[in-house]
Amino acid sequence: MTKFYSMVRSILPAVILAITGWSAGAATTNVVIKDFAFSPPSVSINVNDSVNWNWTGNSHTTTSSTGLWDSGVHNAGASFTHTFGTAGNFPYFCAVHTFMLGSVTVSSGNLPPAVTITNPAPGAVFAAPWTGIIQATASDSDGNVSAVEFFRNSVSLGIVSNSPYNLAVTNVAAGAYVLKAVATDNSGATNTSAGVSISVVGPVPITISDPVSVSGTQFRLTYTANAGLKYVVERSSTLANFSGISTNVATASSVNFTDNAAIGVQNFYRVGRLPNP
Repeated sequence: MTKFYSMVRSILPAVILAITGWSAGAATTNVVIKDFAFSPPSVSINVNDSVNWNWTGNSHTTTSSTGLWDSGVHNAGASFTHTFGTAGNFPYFCAVHTFMLGSVTVSSGNLPPAVTITNPAPGAVFAAPWTGIIQATASDSDGNVSAVEFFRNSVSLGIVSNSPYNLAVTNVAAGAYVLKAVATDNSGATNTSAGVSISVVGPVPITISDPVSVSGTQFRLTYTANAGLKYVVERSSTLANFSGISTNVATASSVNFTDNAAIGVQNFYRVGRLPNP
């Protein structure tokens, strides 16, 4: 005669969220055209910044050596502005006095760092209370990452200053959460990861029901579960030395299981919930 009973195992997890962005306003750099010189003769700016030339002398131009701009001839009191939309080095001269030379160096500016939450996976389900690790990767193409801050539904969970960017969370209660991470680079630029939605659920008691001997080698049972949590079905012929015969992630609140190797005079079955990953 086949007997059955249920058995459970405990578990724990947590969560995170954040918001931030990086932006920089365009700037204007002034160059004075006086006597027979540009002052200063060379300037460095970022993409989308502007240079404004101001005349204090007469009959001068600011003319791009590549034809990008040409102010025309102006006298004292005039001004001319050009905005630079691409990075590069842009030499220029005065078309009236060709020995007057200047240059504008345009850089891409400080790029924000990249950041991604790598664990837990989107849609992950944990049993409450959840204790676990939130992991992120972060990098900066033109500098280095100085810190990664983790958030759960806009609440800061903590800051990690060095790689690997892992943060431990403990005793997270049941609920739906969005986790985010905000990386900051050495120049102060920030970037926010895509949100990762997870669920922490209160585990239901495991109850085995509807035992059926389908055939001489098949035995079927049903057990209660939480969708998204992982369970193991174990079997023993002596109520000792149970062996796992099936491990699965539940897709519904009720799981049907069939043992296709139910041989022997009698077997005992138990179902346990596995710990959070």
